[in-house]
Amino acid sequence: MLIACWSVKGGSGTTVVSVALASLLARSSTGGVLLADLGGDCATVLGLPDRPGPGLCDWLAAGADVAADALTRLEVDVRPGLRLLPWGGPPAGPGSGGERLAAALGAGNRLVVADCGPAGGAAGMALAAMAGLSLLVLRPCSLALRRAIAAPVRPSGVVLIREPQRALCRRDVEDVLGVPVRAEIPYDPAVAQAVDAGLLNCKVPRALERGLRAAA
Repeated sequence: MLIACWSVKGGSGTTVVSVALASLLARSSTGGVLLADLGGDCATVLGLPDRPGPGLCDWLAAGADVAADALTRLEVDVRPGLRLLPWGGPPAGPGSGGERLAAALGAGNRLVVADCGPAGGAAGMALAAMAGLSLLVLRPCSLALRRAIAAPVRPSGVVLIREPQRALCRRDVEDVLGVPVRAEIPYDPAVAQAVDAGLLNCKVPRALERGLRAAA
């Protein structure tokens, strides 16, 4: 199964949600979990050192001439049951080739969680459209909702990052977008602290774990 996490606005928390979701799923998945990084930040959030060499961006750039199984050789071990498919290039939005990538990632027996980053990258949006579960990571602000309405992909559900002093709530998001909020995560400084310390690979903060259990 392919699970795509994406957003319509930078800074929504898509990478943190993707990493935490893959980490939680890896605990119980007998076949293991692959985390595909189209945003370019998953390795940093996991606390992994920079890895020189090719990555997903090179596979996409090579076009159809590169076999799908070449992706496997790009994977990096994170811990038992969890592997990372790194972006491998400069921090820029992914280009074309999303349909081919979705087919390649869906060909195996593992769960795949893809960090598709903000909307606008063609490959990321193609993955979000073709995924078995397409999760829009959203903060409850009017600008994000307006962009979500106009997004080219309709999500399966929303992961809502609940922030203090926001006027919009879960029901508002569901009414406007017409899709369910599958997980609601309260704002918690412990999450940012874990990310900054590179500890999200070792322990998912309790508030984040509780919020994502429904989606996982």
